[in-house]
Amino acid sequence: MTSEVGGTSTSDALARLGDRTAGMKPIQASEHQDRLKALTHEMATSRLDAIYLHGGSNLRYFTGTSWHPSERLVGAILTADNQLHYLSPHFELGTLERRMVIAGPVALWHEHESPYSLLCDTLRKLGLNSGRIGLDPSCPFFLTEGVRETIDENFVLIDAGAAIQECRGRKSGAEIALMQRAKDMTLEAHAAAAAILRPGIVTTEVEEFLNQAHQALGAPGGSNFCIALFGEATAYPHGVPHPQTLKEGDMVLIDTGCTLHGYQSDITRSYVFGEPTARHREVWNAEKEAQAAAFEAAQLGTPCCEVDAAARRSLEARGFGPEYALPGLPHRTGHGIGLDIHEGPYLVGSDRTPLAPGMCFSNEPMICVPGEFGVRLEDHFYMTDSGPRWFTLPSRSIDEPFLA
Repeated sequence: MTSEVGGTSTSDALARLGDRTAGMKPIQASEHQDRLKALTHEMATSRLDAIYLHGGSNLRYFTGTSWHPSERLVGAILTADNQLHYLSPHFELGTLERRMVIAGPVALWHEHESPYSLLCDTLRKLGLNSGRIGLDPSCPFFLTEGVRETIDENFVLIDAGAAIQECRGRKSGAEIALMQRAKDMTLEAHAAAAAILRPGIVTTEVEEFLNQAHQALGAPGGSNFCIALFGEATAYPHGVPHPQTLKEGDMVLIDTGCTLHGYQSDITRSYVFGEPTARHREVWNAEKEAQAAAFEAAQLGTPCCEVDAAARRSLEARGFGPEYALPGLPHRTGHGIGLDIHEGPYLVGSDRTPLAPGMCFSNEPMICVPGEFGVRLEDHFYMTDSGPRWFTLPSRSIDEPFLA
């Protein structure tokens, strides 16, 4: 067993953790204003006269207004001339106004009224009697159809995803700083969790500890997700429906993250509780090589799909795959990250988006060996003017998983 794994009590491990969020501020109103201006620029490129932003991460990204989406329409209309107008149920007005970062007038509807008619009426009040209206791609089907059935035939509804993605895909310095701190917190929580492992501990206990660790580090909501797996269950990328009990020689896979002012962390570590076998080392080292190959391929202007291809070439040279075949890598190499844990662009064979400064990605070309175990090393990187840079440095070795 390495010195990094096991031997510490839960209370001692938590006592060593402290709030790491001092000095970290949420995105400021001035940046949200700049984002709205950038979106109007993209609207001009896409020939959109207005965009509807639905409650959720897109509304928060552009306006700063945090709102959990539901069956009730809450959102905002942004016009090409930068007019911002919110829509909300009457009874939510007070709550909405308290959450606004960028203030704006609010059009209101009562429960028996049609919010889709209100959206159409608001477009007319904003001076639009025809034109191309972009809908937030996160809109649920019933909302899209409700608008489609209500809106005047002089309007054309367009998927606004491309315009929104062009803005959200490239992160600002403030966004990268928040994600850096969140990822630092999660890596510290990972190391603390490894320290408490003991024979007989159950995965649910590890998950609860990580929730407490994230809270101690300054994430009020604790873990925003957590997957803890032992032994053969580690071969399942998103886990199995039953808890496992740790024993000597088990592969351990823990995937978790937290949120800091809306921005996400998402880190996976894999290591052995006890002495790794030759097979453990073989697969772990192949995973590390594939992760390194993906990072090296992530150069400015390179299509996202080529990063995925580099990881797969590395794995195939080690006898895994090919493509998605098992034993091997059954999913994409990585995903974008920001306000959402998974957001575009993606490191996958179908995404030809050129890598550009500010883009942020996970790098996790997991190896699944059915009936044996799995290894996922997940760290994130962001693109700078000179190429990729790690948020968190990859594990040094299977024996020293928390040393870079």
